[in-house]
Amino acid sequence: MDTDVLIVGAGPTGMTLANELLTAGVSTVLVDRLERRTELSKAGGVQSRTLEALDQRGLLEPLLATGDHRVTLGHFAGVPLPFDSNRHHLPWRTVPQVVIEGFFEEHLAAHGLHVRRGHELAGLSQDESGVDAVFANGAALRARYLVAADGAHSTVRSLLRAGFPGEPGTLTITAADVRLGGTEPDAAHTWKGDGHWAAVFPLGVDGRGRQLRRLVLGGPDQLRPRETPVTEDEVRRGLNTVFGTAVQLLELRYARRITNASRQAEQYRHGRVFLAGDAAHVHLPLGAQGMNTGMQDAFNLGWKLGAAVHGWAPKDLLDTYHEERHPAGAAVLRNVRAQSLLMDWAGTRDPEVLAARETFMDLAQLPEVQHRLADVMSGMALRYPMPGSAIHPLIGRPVPDLRLGRVRVHELLRSGRGVLLDPADALAETAAPWSDRVDRTFQGARTEPMLIRPDGYVCWVGAADLEPALEGWFGEPR
Repeated sequence: MDTDVLIVGAGPTGMTLANELLTAGVSTVLVDRLERRTELSKAGGVQSRTLEALDQRGLLEPLLATGDHRVTLGHFAGVPLPFDSNRHHLPWRTVPQVVIEGFFEEHLAAHGLHVRRGHELAGLSQDESGVDAVFANGAALRARYLVAADGAHSTVRSLLRAGFPGEPGTLTITAADVRLGGTEPDAAHTWKGDGHWAAVFPLGVDGRGRQLRRLVLGGPDQLRPRETPVTEDEVRRGLNTVFGTAVQLLELRYARRITNASRQAEQYRHGRVFLAGDAAHVHLPLGAQGMNTGMQDAFNLGWKLGAAVHGWAPKDLLDTYHEERHPAGAAVLRNVRAQSLLMDWAGTRDPEVLAARETFMDLAQLPEVQHRLADVMSGMALRYPMPGSAIHPLIGRPVPDLRLGRVRVHELLRSGRGVLLDPADALAETAAPWSDRVDRTFQGARTEPMLIRPDGYVCWVGAADLEPALEGWFGEPR
């Protein structure tokens, strides 16, 4: 073996996974077909759940120190969600994808893991013990496992001939990174009576301290073939159509067309090959859910691959990646389709669509609805199907960031190991055979006994049947 895990694709999903494997002590090779990192900001927001996962690895504070990444206001179908609708201790932040990729690349390099660029995958095969990858530049690698994080047009997925069912794109919108002048838009989303609309979100500042923004333009004028280049005059006309002369285009950094294609891989696991991020699911970019869902794929998969490499993974542990993440991806595709309909992306001004939107806007004024929508958009509504989840509401959910004396639970997860909270100091003998994989703590704990997976999800609560839970998630005892 040249490496334990080969990751194809060095975007947010691939880099997050590389860091998880680094934490797990697994040898990793990370390759990308691009000669250098892109400067395009395909996403601009980080959900509460992703922020929690970064905090659990000690990466949140250094990431936020890279710039002015302000707390941001979420939305569902363009309807703003009040700040107090997010009840979680880490609210959304504006962190452009390009910043996340740069941060991870520097962090990984500081720990000896460098992205191998200019590696375009050309061939793939696998057997019972490993995966062989051949690249267009003549390089070849053999790994125990391979993870496809190579985007919506995944070469790995194509080589596997993996099913990728769904709906093709039927319309396009334009997304651009810009500098704007003139009057500040009154709201993130602005609609015109003729079906044209625009969305404007902050992306932080450039090296000269100038404000950058993500501009999205939709409506009848944007229904063009995806391959048609986006011109500066087109962006300027789109701004003028929605805002008149009140908002001016000062600089166009880049622009691209996006379709409403919606697809999801039938299987996330193919033997020793796994699909993650856009290689596993694609949809309209609403609420940066694509980037965040991909990063959550990586947090879910990383520790499981580490367990398999180190030899203690339970028999079916790697299968739980598909079992847990496929429903999570399907839920995102559903809410994106609903938002697309309610937002009238194509600008049809269909009376039935407008009536549905007006009804939805009325419902969205209710605090209970706002809380539910905020949970969905922040990634906190997810609950993994786990044994015992019908017994206790915490099982299958992210662990609350409890304070145990001077230490927070999230800090205990930075080792990448499981954590057992044992407030009565009564489980030491039971947990001892798993002490090489699970850290036990009891000092300062004012909570029920709780077993937490390395990815921060609660997998057991109570005082009985701890051994089956330990064996089910952490393998045979020593």
